[in-house]
Parts: sequence; structure tokens; C-alpha cells
Amino acid sequence: MVLQGSVCGECLTRTAPAPLDHCLAAVDYAYPWDDLIARFKFRDEPGLAGVLAERMLAAPGATAALTQSDWLIPIPLNPQRLVSRGYNQAWELVKAVQARAQRAPPGLADALVRLGEAPDQHSLPREQRLRNLRGAFAAAPHHADALRGTRVLLIDDVSTTGTTLQSAALALKQGGAAQVRGLVVARTLSH
Repeated sequence: MVLQGSVCGECLTRTAPAPLDHCLAAVDYAYPWDDLIARFKFRDEPGLAGVLAERMLAAPGATAALTQSDWLIPIPLNPQRLVSRGYNQAWELVKAVQARAQRAPPGLADALVRLGEAPDQHSLPREQRLRNLRGAFAAAPHHADALRGTRVLLIDDVSTTGTTLQSAALALKQGGAAQVRGLVVARTLSH
């Protein structure tokens, strides 16, 4: 059973079936976590991944989600953003979760490919966020056999509208995954 307090805003408000089967969030996107995540993501502090991963692992249902998954897959950055940042924060979280969890599935860093150039989600208002990432991801063809029929746990730092996770989950399901769940550090509370 998952406590409602750990479910992301998208899962709390969605009424129709969605590509993302379930999403867990460790904390609400509020003080002090919002500052730590901003430092981790935008101020070149990838070392904070460990602290954030510990919080993720403490979320109700996180251990079960890990043990019931075949792969940990990070949300990818577009290549330009990856070059400018120097690291993918979601991949750093995958590695930190694996290092701290007693039983964690392997990670597939390149199972998802980011298509095209979309503006950063954090810079957009809600309505634009909901449209911005439609069709923004594809499952990597060279992982088709590895993904077929598997249970995937998508990893990201923040879920605001859930659009990123939903778009990535759709791509993974189209690529053959049977189940896609999400685990994020923080979620924005639905209004």
C-alpha cells in the first residue's frame, strides 16, 4: 500500500488510464528541498545526489517499487543541456539510489532518447508544460530486447505537472515495457 502523501500530483488528479502506472515522490517541492534540488540541478552540485537518493529510498513504497522493477531508467537531458550542465541529474540519482539500496535493479542510462529541442519545463507556465514534451522521448532501439515485457522505474528529480514522466512512460511502453512507474525526489502539490 502506498501512502497518499508520497504519490505525485499527476497520479493524485488523473482519472483516465495513463502511460505511467504509478509515481512516488519522497517530499513536497518546498523548503528546504526546493533549494537543495536547485543546487543539485543548476549550481553544479552533483554530490547532493546521495542526500536526495536517501530521501527517495525513505519514501513509503520506494523499496517495493525498486524490488518490483527490472530496470532503473533516468529521464534524459537533451544533448546541449547535458553538455552545458556536465551531468544528467536523473542519472546521478539512479547511481546514488543503486549505491544505497540493498536491492536495486540495474540502470539503463541510454534507454530513452530525448527528441528535438524543447524549452526547459521549469521555465514554462503550467499550460505550456502540459504540451511542451508531447512526443519528446523515444525508447532507444538498441534496448528493444532488454525492455520488452519488463517493469521499469523511471527516475527524475521533480514532478510538477507529470508531463515529463507521462511522455517518457509512453515512449517506454511503445518500446515494449510492460509497466512503468516513477520515483522522484519531489512533487509539486496539486491545486
